[in-house]
Amino acid sequence: MPNPLLVTLLVKIGVAAAIASFLIRVRFFSRSIMREERSYQERLVLAACFALVFGASVTVRIVTKSYQAADLGLEGSFLSGLLGGYLVGLVAGPLVALPAVLNGEYFTIVLYTGVATAAALLRDLASDSEQVWQISPFFERSLYRLYFVERDYPTAGYQLLALGGLVVSEVARQLMGSVFEARYLFVLRPEEGPGQGWLLLATYVATIFSVSIPLKIWNNQRTESKLKEQNQLLMQARLEALSRQINPHFLFNTLNSVSSLIRTNPEQARKVVYRLSHILRRLLKTHEHFVPLREEISFIDDYLAIERVRFGDKLRVEQEIAPETLECRVPSMLLQPLVENCIRHGLGSKIEGGTVRLSARRDGDTLQITVADDGVGMSAEKAASLIGKGIGLTNTHQRLNVLYAGRFQFEIVTREAEGMLIRITIPVSPGEAAKQARETEPAARDLLATAAPPAGKPR
Repeated sequence: MPNPLLVTLLVKIGVAAAIASFLIRVRFFSRSIMREERSYQERLVLAACFALVFGASVTVRIVTKSYQAADLGLEGSFLSGLLGGYLVGLVAGPLVALPAVLNGEYFTIVLYTGVATAAALLRDLASDSEQVWQISPFFERSLYRLYFVERDYPTAGYQLLALGGLVVSEVARQLMGSVFEARYLFVLRPEEGPGQGWLLLATYVATIFSVSIPLKIWNNQRTESKLKEQNQLLMQARLEALSRQINPHFLFNTLNSVSSLIRTNPEQARKVVYRLSHILRRLLKTHEHFVPLREEISFIDDYLAIERVRFGDKLRVEQEIAPETLECRVPSMLLQPLVENCIRHGLGSKIEGGTVRLSARRDGDTLQITVADDGVGMSAEKAASLIGKGIGLTNTHQRLNVLYAGRFQFEIVTREAEGMLIRITIPVSPGEAAKQARETEPAARDLLATAAPPAGKPR
């Protein structure tokens, strides 16, 4: 039959793991534990979390009188000082000891406060905040790796120091338990007899595991959060890089138009510069990746006004924008590359010019945007190679792929001498349609009334 103390110590380690798993699911605790720099309010919240949970573990031991494995007061005090610093430790330690003090175990508050302070001192001695999270019960493997493989001597030394601090904390509890009566301080001690030394060693090992296991559980969550944050930053950087590729392409083509107009028609060049300055102000004003479709349509109106100055009556525009789509959020600079592709490659080489058709409609929980022209078109083989070669279409497709992760459709339909159609289908939040219809219908009518001015007249 296994020794009762061994069973208690094993259950104690399991309780430590269960408490750690519970705490990491508490929102304000997980937020606080992820930060190294905390405000006073955040430190007090962290101290309250430690005090409530580990104080409850002491209370369970006192109330049940038989469930001794539940008492993790010393371990909780050590963790509060190690992870939170002096303020958290000095608040949490005495509060964790409070149930024991009310039960007559008066020396508990001295022990827990001292342990929390010593752990806070250990935190200060760390040369790197990450060293605190690397404390491991399997110190022999860690020391071998740190000393002989990575040769990270400061971290290896800190591992030994932290483990030594845990051992000293348990030694203090054992000594105080032997000096004072049991009713003044709770301590798990082996009875005198055969195997007492091994059982005492198991007590120290259980204390080390009861501290290091929560550290490992919380550190794993920190690592996952950091990876998620890094992925978000990577996506942000990729989107910004793609946006920077689109904007210079648009500016380059527009400035080429201005340079050709300056000598031949200065007044038209002035109008183009004015429209361009309006566009640039809008580009510099917003840094969002998603904007309402209303703003995209307004942006396209400015862009088409620039192109109408150059093409005149040869460029005609038709818009069919459903009012309920105007507040749907779409990627910024989504339409301009598509419209530019129609003008440059579809209508640019057509002597009599042509028409650009822009439409948007909702289909359930999706938004469908179509940009079409009646220009020269191209063969199906050439159209299939557009994604990957052209700057505008390629970047638009890549941005959609990053933002929607495959939950979109990008279709190109074209025939020679019959024009090209590009259709984009993206998801829209369910339940948004009714709200948008109520809120945007009056403004939608105003925008649609001015969206397509007579051909040849710049807005």
